[in-house]
Amino acid sequence: MKTIKVNFKNQHDHELSARIEMPVDKRPTAYALFAHCFTCSKNLQAVTNISRALTSKGIAVMRFDFTGLGESEGDFADTNFSSNVEDLICAADYLKSEYEAPKIIIGHSLGGAAVLMAASLLDSIEAIATIGAPADPPHVKHLFQNSLEEINESGFAKVSIGGRPFTIKKQFIDDLENNDLPKTISELKKPLIVFHSPQDEIVDIKNAEKIYTSAHHPKSYVSLDRADHLLTNKRDATYVGEVIASWADRYVNLEKELDLETDRQVVVRNEAGNGLLTEIKANGHYLLADEPKSVGGTDLGGTPYDLLVSALGACTALTLRLYANHKKIDLDEVKVHLSREKRHAADAETLDNKSLMEFIDIELELTGDLTDEQRNRMIEIAHKCPVHKTLTNGLKINVAEKS
Repeated sequence: MKTIKVNFKNQHDHELSARIEMPVDKRPTAYALFAHCFTCSKNLQAVTNISRALTSKGIAVMRFDFTGLGESEGDFADTNFSSNVEDLICAADYLKSEYEAPKIIIGHSLGGAAVLMAASLLDSIEAIATIGAPADPPHVKHLFQNSLEEINESGFAKVSIGGRPFTIKKQFIDDLENNDLPKTISELKKPLIVFHSPQDEIVDIKNAEKIYTSAHHPKSYVSLDRADHLLTNKRDATYVGEVIASWADRYVNLEKELDLETDRQVVVRNEAGNGLLTEIKANGHYLLADEPKSVGGTDLGGTPYDLLVSALGACTALTLRLYANHKKIDLDEVKVHLSREKRHAADAETLDNKSLMEFIDIELELTGDLTDEQRNRMIEIAHKCPVHKTLTNGLKINVAEKS
């Protein structure tokens, strides 16, 4: 998973902090927008684990801190449920302008209620997922039930939520009451998947039933049996991410990478809109090449030289494995460490720049019950891998325009 740190402005010109998780080995098939739980942040471990599961399936995820939370600007006391929905709209607008409009929207707890409202206002959304979400925003009032009288009388109160102090104003309470979420859900008519744990002690399972019955088909419900509200068990969060990715494939127009076709072994494509990011399809396998940000790339893939050196390393490892299998050598693991640099040859007559040569240095890390003789032989065999021979014996490259 490749993380890109970004900031965007909300409706009140506050700068909100966000992370965009990118698949490391392919161009995103779609973008998802994630809303965290009430008073949480984008860095909640469950959010990270769900994002990783999605990016492993090719879906990029933008997660951000709502106004006044985490690393985002603004005063939490001045926010409410409606402002959270507005923050989501701004986040979606940022994705659309800088990357691609989100097709999937995911919300956890009160964030789940917020995404249901936001989805009704975002034309790009093709699928919605909620996790432990309340069916009515006022449900969140139980978190500060003991302070409601003070809030109504004084206009605000300091409350402790999750062991942290927050100021809750009366406008927050009033705003919760002004949102008719069941009506919004009934009018959505977009694919919806509802995740909820029967053992959720923060948001009762009856909320999942109410969301489900309010929604039109296609709709799905997934029971997170034995999971807690915050999905603190990594397996639960990863499961949610994997299910969303598989489910979304049925309803979302995911961009496929299979449009790179050729009658050759490899086809490579660079498009104007992608900068230096370059797609590679090698015998049906999808790869990316790129350059570091310092030279104008986006650093979403290895450089061409990284791929060249990797090819040599992979060929070396495969050759040693085949040799060990053939000779029945107890080779548990082989690691090939490689580095490439330009330096003067040991026998160079001069030390000017023209005498610099390309060197690839290889170190073998061999694990297993091997004798010294076998280890020495492995070094000899490493020189015999096909890619090694190609690079050292020389080759001729022909370039012509494809007709």
